[in-house]
Amino acid sequence: MDSNFKKRYMLRKLYGSMVFLMLFTSVNAQNCTLDIGGKNNEAIKTIFQLNEEQISTMEALQGELEVQTKDIEGQIEKLLAEHPQSSEEDLIKLAEKYKVLQQQLVQAAYDSDKKLLSLFNSKQYERYLRLCNEAIRIPIKVIPKNYEIPEGED
Repeated sequence: MDSNFKKRYMLRKLYGSMVFLMLFTSVNAQNCTLDIGGKNNEAIKTIFQLNEEQISTMEALQGELEVQTKDIEGQIEKLLAEHPQSSEEDLIKLAEKYKVLQQQLVQAAYDSDKKLLSLFNSKQYERYLRLCNEAIRIPIKVIPKNYEIPEGED
């Protein structure tokens, strides 16, 4: 009788873990991100030939994103350390809360990318769209900025 109890307990635990993983790994179409919070800032500057205003904005957005990311990651660590995980219901609740925090991370990065993209001129944005198309990713939609060309003094 004792071995049957252990088998049922292990099966429940395995089932709970599978439910957790299924909730955790939902599949979405992938957005075409710049990843300004990542390590490819020089590539972004070079590929899109950013002007000084755009570079300054990108650096400010990186700082803001880093603060947001650290805060959310702290919440995730606390959740994983403190949330009960002894039952299937506990694991399902944990997965749901974890998924919300993960989505907050994704949204923060998306918002930062969108703010920078909104400063792109039409040629920069066209290049972004081409790269997204080549990578088979969904581009972030913005209206490119029109920059005034100073008139020459005659």
